[in-house]
Amino acid sequence: MESYFEDGEEDREFRARYERRQRMRLERQRRLRRQRMIKRALCLGILGMIIVLAGVAVRSSRKTKADENPAQEATAMGQSDGMGSIIEKVMERAAETGTQETGETETELSEAETTEAEEEPLTYSFAETPDTAAITSEDVISTNAVLVDESADTIVASKGAKERILPASMTKVLTILVAAEHISEEDLDDTFTMTLEITDYAYVNDCSSVGFLDGEEVTVRDLFYGTALHSGGDAALGLATYVAGSQEAFVEMMNQKLEELGIADSTHFTNCVGIYDEAHYSTVYDMAVIMKAAIHNDLCREFLSLHTYTTKPTEQHPDGIEISNWFLRKIEDKDTGGEVLCAKTGYIDQSKNCAVSYGTFAGGKPYICVTAASTSNWRCIYDHVEIYNRYVPST
Repeated sequence: MESYFEDGEEDREFRARYERRQRMRLERQRRLRRQRMIKRALCLGILGMIIVLAGVAVRSSRKTKADENPAQEATAMGQSDGMGSIIEKVMERAAETGTQETGETETELSEAETTEAEEEPLTYSFAETPDTAAITSEDVISTNAVLVDESADTIVASKGAKERILPASMTKVLTILVAAEHISEEDLDDTFTMTLEITDYAYVNDCSSVGFLDGEEVTVRDLFYGTALHSGGDAALGLATYVAGSQEAFVEMMNQKLEELGIADSTHFTNCVGIYDEAHYSTVYDMAVIMKAAIHNDLCREFLSLHTYTTKPTEQHPDGIEISNWFLRKIEDKDTGGEVLCAKTGYIDQSKNCAVSYGTFAGGKPYICVTAASTSNWRCIYDHVEIYNRYVPST
């Protein structure tokens, strides 16, 4: 599998941060192991000292009694032998205890490692705080916007965050997420044959299109990248059909995911592409929730983070098709105060320009920004630049 870790300076830095976190986790586990071994050694050492002192006391008592009354020596010897037997039993018990403690320690460490390795349950909601700011900057043209601290699950700044919007192709973030949850890495090299129904759907609805043709055998990986990078309606519908057999069945899976995320009351989708429908709606707040779920899925994050990609050669496209994430390519040279790592844009006439992005700022802290109803694709990018610069805390 091709990985975004291998593409670009920011991806190498992300990989380095990921490896640092892994090293820190392993070092913490080693410290726990050392601490428990030291405690166990101290306990065994103290127990050993008690046994030695008890033995010394017994021998001293036997010698004293023998000197005072030789006739009592045999009795003292018998008592000593009995005490020696007791000491032996105590030592055996100590050994058993040490073994038991070792087993318990290893079990506890194993459980600690498992707990450490498992991610904490995600919270799919963001709370306002006394520090939540209103987005009032005149340089933010979008009519709706939200900036959230993804690690703290708090709203940093907002503007009409829970008002209904038309999400356009931001819808495809959920399309990619649902598909990724139902596909294994081994499936990525499987192929799907495009149909005239799929290509016509993209054409009739004036969707952006990767350019796949009727009868073309496309890898599932290319369907993912075509959906994420180029926002291809043909790729998205092909992906939905591959996973669920039809767009209708896949949309049911999408809306079930919305229920799981706790936002089904304010977001509802009727298609996997983002074309206009009165019953197809969301909020910028809800899109931030969806983006959070997406970036915590390894496959989904990979697809949303790559800047450029060339599809696999086919009979219809022997050189493949070059596609790119326009938003990431254009914002990477802008001063945002951090790194924008993942993004998905959207546009239909009714929604105007919208986008959702994720990045790390202020020492690696993760933030999600969503905007809607900007006046152009460039203006949409500058809205994100302005929000990150103005509202992300400097520390």
